[in-house]
Amino acid sequence: MRIGELARATGTTARALRHYEQAGLTSSQRAPNGYRVYDERAVVRVGNIRHLLAAGLTLDDVRVFLPCLDGDMSAAPPSDKGLRVALDRLAILNERIAVQTEARDRLEAALRRTPRKG
Repeated sequence: MRIGELARATGTTARALRHYEQAGLTSSQRAPNGYRVYDERAVVRVGNIRHLLAAGLTLDDVRVFLPCLDGDMSAAPPSDKGLRVALDRLAILNERIAVQTEARDRLEAALRRTPRKG
């Protein structure tokens, strides 16, 4: 299948697919006309990549899961390395949320102290 077909089948964009390929997460063959051609297994792989990205992992994090991207990731037991990556990412996300919550609270407090016009 061509890149546009894979994009439609996975609910993503051709640009994202090229980005995944550049990151080493997917691969394609080249047709004689130069178009990228993916096999049917790419649908599952891209779906898994998108699932991991939506869960807050980065493309670098997703690389750890390369051995299982072509299968049913929800049915497979997590690897120790995969769990470590996920827990590390969770800690980073929690820290970012805490920092943003503090900033929001400071702004909210400043706005409460500011007299309103009109």
